[in-house]
Amino acid sequence: MKKLSYPLLAVLGLFSMTMAKAQTADDIINKYFEAMGGKEKLKAVKSMQVESSLEVMGNDAPTNRYWLDGKAYKNETEFSGQKIIQCVTDTGGWSVNPMAGQTSPEPIPDEVRKAAKIQTHVYPLLDFASRGDRVELLGRDSVNGVNAYKVKFTSRDSVEILFYFDPSTYYIAKVVVIGTMQGQDATTMIEFSNYQKTDFGVMFAMTEKITLPQGITLTLTNKKIDINKEIDPNIFVMPKS
Repeated sequence: MKKLSYPLLAVLGLFSMTMAKAQTADDIINKYFEAMGGKEKLKAVKSMQVESSLEVMGNDAPTNRYWLDGKAYKNETEFSGQKIIQCVTDTGGWSVNPMAGQTSPEPIPDEVRKAAKIQTHVYPLLDFASRGDRVELLGRDSVNGVNAYKVKFTSRDSVEILFYFDPSTYYIAKVVVIGTMQGQDATTMIEFSNYQKTDFGVMFAMTEKITLPQGITLTLTNKKIDINKEIDPNIFVMPKS
């Protein structure tokens, strides 16, 4: 077998290093920003309200989600005539869950608040480093037959989230939130599909398949997205019992 010359080996080595360098977490995230509408367009999103339908045990439960970017997030789902609410802000959080016997608002546990606080950001990957968060490319993994890029996000509160990016579109195909609940490992998985352009000009996944830590799978169909619509900040304040 003919041996490769040293100069050729050097060139191949530099080529290999260049290719490896091209596949960084930052590069993949920047391509995601471009695919979603552009970084500056995403930064212009200051509030969002999404009206959805959640499929629960064969029934459709109306769901509304509200964001004040970086400040507050609220999820309301109406099921069997009762409202299930989770709200988290940059300073606290509260919930109501009649399905679990919780009929009046209560503060959420600190470990839950830390994990949920990232939801106050409409796009958590925007300017993550300035918040003290970090990312790491873990290679690739299969998501519904797609060899997706796997990026690990770790918040400054040590909350870990795995983002999976479709290499053909750079949309997020799946998110896995790794956390704990009452001292036990609790992993939530969300698969995103059917991306469509909003009136504001950014892309949004219209279908979300959610697998809860208990193994329950729910399907959320997003129907209406309002961006930069005025949202009353008082809706995020915990009502008095």
